[in-house]
Amino acid sequence: MPRPISVTISVSALSHNLAVVRRHLDQAAASASGADGTQWVAPSIWAVIKAHSYGHGTAQGVEGFAQADGLAMLDLAEALECRESGFARPILLLEGCFEPTDLELADRYRLTSVVHSREQLDMLAHSRPARPLDVLLKLNSGMNRLGFAPDAYRAAHARALELRDRGIVGSIGRMTHFANADGPAGVAEQLAVFQRVTGDLPGPVSISNSAATLRYPEIALARPGTASWVRPGICLYGASPFADADAASFGLKPAMSLRSRIIATQDLRAGDTVGYGSLFTADAPIRIGVVACGYADGYPRHAGTGTPVVVAGTRTRLLGRVSMDMLAVDLTPVPDAGVDAPVSLWGADGPSVDEVAQAAGTIGYELLCALAKRVPVRTVS
Repeated sequence: MPRPISVTISVSALSHNLAVVRRHLDQAAASASGADGTQWVAPSIWAVIKAHSYGHGTAQGVEGFAQADGLAMLDLAEALECRESGFARPILLLEGCFEPTDLELADRYRLTSVVHSREQLDMLAHSRPARPLDVLLKLNSGMNRLGFAPDAYRAAHARALELRDRGIVGSIGRMTHFANADGPAGVAEQLAVFQRVTGDLPGPVSISNSAATLRYPEIALARPGTASWVRPGICLYGASPFADADAASFGLKPAMSLRSRIIATQDLRAGDTVGYGSLFTADAPIRIGVVACGYADGYPRHAGTGTPVVVAGTRTRLLGRVSMDMLAVDLTPVPDAGVDAPVSLWGADGPSVDEVAQAAGTIGYELLCALAKRVPVRTVS
């Protein structure tokens, strides 16, 4: 029989989280609309499904986010998979196209592309699409990854307008990405740059990731008749973009649950150690369980003693070093647990992926994306 480890992906949790984000934006629009007749509308939602829906699976993302206004990802193959599965709404390539053949496929499959460099504009200028390609022209407002510098943006926009006149480009939107929406620095500085450089330009706007969508929903609101988009990612999977607020506080549900079972137990005496490097030493008699899960399954090797684990419905802790295929847990809080006892490593009936990530000195994003192919996946409605 196979090892007793598996991951469950809940499509209904994905749909629930999308609905939570939409309600959050709708409430912001209702609050901002004034008694004097000033009206604001909630932005449309690009559901970000890059990295195979943050490790949840592209097909699961398409199903779970069927009510999204559009999907966004990096990989062209994932975009084509979404189209071929029947998703008919807009699909955004977040890093744009990398070579001319990508533009041909973007044309054939009716994709929208980010344009963030002079080289991408050059490539567009030499293309011959059957229909104009909708683009989002990206401003580097301070993240310093992708995008045109503020003093180069207007010239890039003017060139995009020339390409529109030639029938190569269709809609020209404006886009940026916030570096500190999840922290105390916030978005004010970058937002001011974006508004100063692009504020008088027409076209759709997309500026907010998960953190900005949840913490600053008002900045993405639009006037009636104008187009604005947000790009939530991690929050749609039931994890938090914040160190100081958990996903549950926003009403989000975990969509991925990693589970296994105890495959052996050991009774230790005071002074006995556990695992490679003997990183845990018992200071009194203790009973431990050995769980069929390790770093080859995607569990973080750098998670140490004290990382939360749930055994048979009771919260306990990891002990010692995580091995390739196994880890050890403290059975003191659950003395009746033995071989075959269920173990929840993160997810719906265990610790949150963010708790595990924090204990391991990383972020939930990394753990969700690192799930190994050898772990069997079960999708539930």
